[in-house]
Amino acid sequence: MTAAVELVVRSRRVVTPAGVVPAAIHVAGGTIARVAAWDEVPAGARLDDRDALAILPGVGDTHVHVDEPGRTEWEGFATATRAAAAGGTTTLVDMPLNSIPATTTREALAAKRAAARGQVSVDVGFWGGVVPGNLDELAGMVADGVRGFKCFLVESGVDEFGWVGEPELRPAMARLAALGAPLLVHAEVAGPIERAAAALAGADPRRYATYLASRPPAAEEEAIALVTRLCRDTGARTHVVHHSAASALPLLRAARGEGLPLTVETCPHYLRFAAETIPDGATAFKCAPPIREEANREALWQALAEGVLDLVASDHSPCAPGLKRLEAGDFVAAWGGIAGLQLALPVVWTEARRRGHTLVDVARWMCAAPARLAGLTGTKGAIAAGADADLCVLGDDEAVTVTPALVRHRHAVTPYAGAELVGRVHATYLRGQLVFDGADPADGLGALI
Repeated sequence: MTAAVELVVRSRRVVTPAGVVPAAIHVAGGTIARVAAWDEVPAGARLDDRDALAILPGVGDTHVHVDEPGRTEWEGFATATRAAAAGGTTTLVDMPLNSIPATTTREALAAKRAAARGQVSVDVGFWGGVVPGNLDELAGMVADGVRGFKCFLVESGVDEFGWVGEPELRPAMARLAALGAPLLVHAEVAGPIERAAAALAGADPRRYATYLASRPPAAEEEAIALVTRLCRDTGARTHVVHHSAASALPLLRAARGEGLPLTVETCPHYLRFAAETIPDGATAFKCAPPIREEANREALWQALAEGVLDLVASDHSPCAPGLKRLEAGDFVAAWGGIAGLQLALPVVWTEARRRGHTLVDVARWMCAAPARLAGLTGTKGAIAAGADADLCVLGDDEAVTVTPALVRHRHAVTPYAGAELVGRVHATYLRGQLVFDGADPADGLGALI
């Protein structure tokens, strides 16, 4: 028996796979029953009329570091998922570090799930980790529900998550190919970074130029060459996270042209900021790989438009404020990671519209493609019949100023502080439930997926 339509959310501007259209979204049992004509409202259904505000699919953020358990003072499930809801994100996938324990065993995954249960305001999935010595854990973690696995090819920054080279990576990728699980790769290798460090001995650690030179593009180029070769050899689905270096784009274009199962993401901070404008001592901007020059940024935008880059994810990687060394302004000593989960959608939209892109493009990069990476196509990432009724209501011409009062991350330290953005999230629906309406996000309505 077909469930009765309980809710209709409508607008003159609904972002669907077919384009932006006037539509009425019929919701029954938490899913989209139909995307109907704007004036079609079944008797007895509650109507939320959003006039001409844009309605997008809920954003999917597949690169979020929730540091609970173990480092909850950096970020926890309650604060991260409230921030997600306030930013129009309805699904996030948690990275396997920087929590303690790292999510590299079945036991650690169970601890992660236990820590999250009952706290989440949006739907939450989990990546596992590939580290030295855990090859025999991978199948069990897939059986327990991880969406895929993350690895580092260079020091991760935390002792609990070791990095892997080709001797560990090749058998892991072969195993993941057999399991049908994707591998997400932090694509920098150590050699160019070590050579840069030797050349920079004695350089001023407060200068952004010092930090930028310490993570040269060659580290990404060599990593992508390695990953591409192993992807070809093993057939493993492979995803490059937080891509930064434009000089490596030809390698990615070639791999895509070859038909390899390789996908790539970049991040809002790489699409907004440029090295030339980052002040010395402004350690809130530190991340790895680093934010590079303006010409590099524009090349990333071009690659995103071409489809060489598939998606945009926040790489929300906060820490306790003291670890950012804000007073000292020491880029070498500061923790590398940018807090931006809540702000990802307005940041990307602000920059995308300047370059002539549309909300349809943004939905492809931030909704459909992340759902595909996490194996959630059909239930997440599109306003279509049968999908979860995950919706973001956006005032896409409305200005937003990033203030500490706006930010719902555990800490308000972010390079976006004071920024004037375009795109105000008016409401967020999770499976038809209103989890954010401009006030405090609702607690505990999310699920572990």
